[in-house]
Amino acid sequence: MPSSTAPDAPQLRRALGLWDLILYGLVVIQPTAPMPVYGVMTERAHGHAVTVVLIAMVAMLFTAFSYGRMARVYPSAGSAFTYVGRELHPVLGYVTGWSMAMDYMLNPLVCTILCSKFAMNFAPGVPYFAWVVAFVALFTLMNVRGIQTSARINTVLMLGMSAVIVIFLVAAARYVHLIPHPPGFFTHPFFDRQTWSSRSILGGTSLAVLTYIGFDGISTLSEEVRNPRRNILLATVLVCLLAGMLAGVEVYSAQLIWPASKPYPDVDTAFVFVAGRAAGHWLFSLINVTLLVATVGSGMGAQLGAARLLYGMGRSNAIPKKFFGAVNPSTRVPQNNVLFVAAIALLGATMLSFEQSAELLNFGALLAFMGVNCSAFMHYFVREKQRTVFNFAMPAAGFLICLLLWCGLSWHAKLLGTVWMAAGIAYGAWNTRGFRSELVNFEIPAEQAG
Repeated sequence: MPSSTAPDAPQLRRALGLWDLILYGLVVIQPTAPMPVYGVMTERAHGHAVTVVLIAMVAMLFTAFSYGRMARVYPSAGSAFTYVGRELHPVLGYVTGWSMAMDYMLNPLVCTILCSKFAMNFAPGVPYFAWVVAFVALFTLMNVRGIQTSARINTVLMLGMSAVIVIFLVAAARYVHLIPHPPGFFTHPFFDRQTWSSRSILGGTSLAVLTYIGFDGISTLSEEVRNPRRNILLATVLVCLLAGMLAGVEVYSAQLIWPASKPYPDVDTAFVFVAGRAAGHWLFSLINVTLLVATVGSGMGAQLGAARLLYGMGRSNAIPKKFFGAVNPSTRVPQNNVLFVAAIALLGATMLSFEQSAELLNFGALLAFMGVNCSAFMHYFVREKQRTVFNFAMPAAGFLICLLLWCGLSWHAKLLGTVWMAAGIAYGAWNTRGFRSELVNFEIPAEQAG
């Protein structure tokens, strides 16, 4: 595909090194990533949360490797939509892009549910629906007014979250030191013969993937990185590894404090109750505030990201341009799309549980990950003159593991996800006269200066 950039047009500055990329990836994933999903993940895995987090890490490492290698091939465009569309077929690229669109639309919904749950821990007398309305209104107001967080604020938030994690781990170590240790106390979080079930482990791992969502964003910085062919690959793999190791420590500590055999007061915010048991109400409040602030930031960014994706689709006439392709001239924000995403979040947060919405998000993510692994397989094995076992095994393993995790999702998630995908494919076929005309571009447009 020829570049649309003129030869004398300004180019992005290649200023980012390896550690800049690693920091960016950890900020996107967030060091507290396993905490929101901890309760439902533990429940689904019958107490083996640390095991499924580590299995998910291995699964994501294969996919991260494929993302990094594809960024070498397409250093100026980094998305599953691009890789699949160019390496396999434009129609398959469209299908992958549609699954990505589902992720973008669901992310604000997931954040709305979580924020409302965390807020209810402080004010349980306020109805859940009232909190949903409040947070949807907050995200929408901030985005409609064009208020954005800077990279510096994100870095400060990550440092603050890291400090809170250290405080929690110290409190956890102290608590575990003071309580009795029955047989199997330190090993049951990894394996408990009485509760182990391969089916439950698969289901729990399918949820644990949510811990790593966001690592693929590193590939979008290819044009701003020094030595991108080396550093994008290394950073993507290292971010998955570091995030997985940190998540494993957090989840293991939580399971030692609160054994899975004892139910949580609220499974969606289980981690804050674990913190409360470790050190009292002050740590309960600290963890709850930390997760609330982090999720508010994520929710605002997710809503604007979804709105910008819809704007890109509207601008290319993939969806009605008059509504979705409009930009507010003063704020430079696609205001209609922000309101549209807000309506979906408001409706979805009252109809779906956190577990259901998280699984539905992973439905789309795992489809995109499978597409990237297929693209890497096609480029590095099928198209290469010298085919190696390594170039076969890595993407093939990544694809098969993601397929297995996708199969481990609940029937509810697979049903709703299939309906979404079928609707998108049908609309795409109708809009392009059987996929004969130009397909939808699922790349998120760059932010306009304003």
